[in-house]
Amino acid sequence: MRYLSTRGAADTPRLPFCDVLLAGLAPDGGLYVPESYPPLDLPRLRRVLADEGYAAVAYEILSSFIDDIPAEDLRRLCEKAYTAEVFGDAEIVPVSELGDGLWLAHLSNGPTAAFKDLAMQLLGQLFEYELERRQQTLTILGATSGDTGSAAEYAMLGKPSVRVFMLSPQGRMSAFQQAQMFSILDPQIVNIAVPGVFDDSQDLVKEVFADAEFKARHSIGAVNSINVARLLAQVVYYVVAWLRATTDDDQRVSFCVPSGNFGNICAGHIAREMGLPIDRLVLATNENTVLHEFFSTGAYRVRASSETYETSSPSMDISKASNFERFAFDLLGRDQELLRELFGQRLPGSGEFDLSGTAEFAAIPERYGFVSGASSHSDRVRTIREVSEAYGVVIDPHTADGVAVARGLVRDEPMIVLETALPVKFSSTIVEAIGVEPERPDRFAGIEDLPRRVIVLSGGVEQLKAIIESAS
Repeated sequence: MRYLSTRGAADTPRLPFCDVLLAGLAPDGGLYVPESYPPLDLPRLRRVLADEGYAAVAYEILSSFIDDIPAEDLRRLCEKAYTAEVFGDAEIVPVSELGDGLWLAHLSNGPTAAFKDLAMQLLGQLFEYELERRQQTLTILGATSGDTGSAAEYAMLGKPSVRVFMLSPQGRMSAFQQAQMFSILDPQIVNIAVPGVFDDSQDLVKEVFADAEFKARHSIGAVNSINVARLLAQVVYYVVAWLRATTDDDQRVSFCVPSGNFGNICAGHIAREMGLPIDRLVLATNENTVLHEFFSTGAYRVRASSETYETSSPSMDISKASNFERFAFDLLGRDQELLRELFGQRLPGSGEFDLSGTAEFAAIPERYGFVSGASSHSDRVRTIREVSEAYGVVIDPHTADGVAVARGLVRDEPMIVLETALPVKFSSTIVEAIGVEPERPDRFAGIEDLPRRVIVLSGGVEQLKAIIESAS
């Protein structure tokens, strides 16, 4: 298996997995994708899950994408990442039926109570393994709208070969999310608050990656979903959720995925391309509707920071969906030249492109299964309250966006909503919805009162580079 850039020239060498693991963003500004999507052996995976559990399924799926790590080592890394001790549940990803055709895939049992832990715990193992094998160190540079940052930082804690610089939008995360990140006092972890919205932080990360000399000198890599390893790890929980919600290897389900940066649902796209019997991939946004607008109209128009709404599902307050480029690559026949034009030239110039009226756009629902919907603050508050009253389950605001959109699209097949976080991370919205504080796991007691360390960035990319330089 080799990996290519969405924007690469035809004669650009294709790289093995471990090279793209450490590289993150491609030198041409594109995103790495696997050269093919290997088919799933669903009957075998059903037996593996029943006999050996989640980690064994992860190994089976990932081994078809990763052939430059010995099989015994890759299996061991999966087993270290996915344990009951880390995730608090031997199933790792339990699935439950709510009712009325709705199911929940519980993805938030990890160390930071967010679905990002499922990929980050494996990435931490992969980074440590490969850096030790190469006798190298790595500087992780990332941006977060809330949950990626803490999941990455907790996954990299105690790994001396990795230093983390994590950017986040100043004042835009929940109090709990800020406390999770900023209370980490390990000198290897550096939190940086950026005035503006998530997209401003993401743009700074991409600017640093675009400086090839600086990137090479500081061995800079990525844990954002621009790193293809993140997406491959996320494919696993789609397969496991499908296995747990079905009894027949041909049975179809739909997934509803709250989405801002398109990473989570892009993993579902990959799973569907590998043959997982997914009927529809339902994309749910909040009031920031860039992705919903594309799937409804064919027009992809990024928003300026001033046009990005601050909402009660803040991890989705994103108006430049990085991973959308990976889907567009497949949608447009893996045409690297066209991707260079659209994402490398047209978007930076005009901020938009329009595929309405094209055969490719018209084919999306049937060929790729995508449909979309949007949710508002009143929708999510009402949904949290109604789900609590009807099913005795409290969900976080992002999951509520998913349930709100999914309810109107349920058909005969199960509709599995991907849970994104535990409600404790967004207490104020939960209290507004149901009048009581959400349950708080013991490990998070008093987290908001811990000492904090964070740098406020006011000088743009040059100050960011100086911070990285000074810590080297």
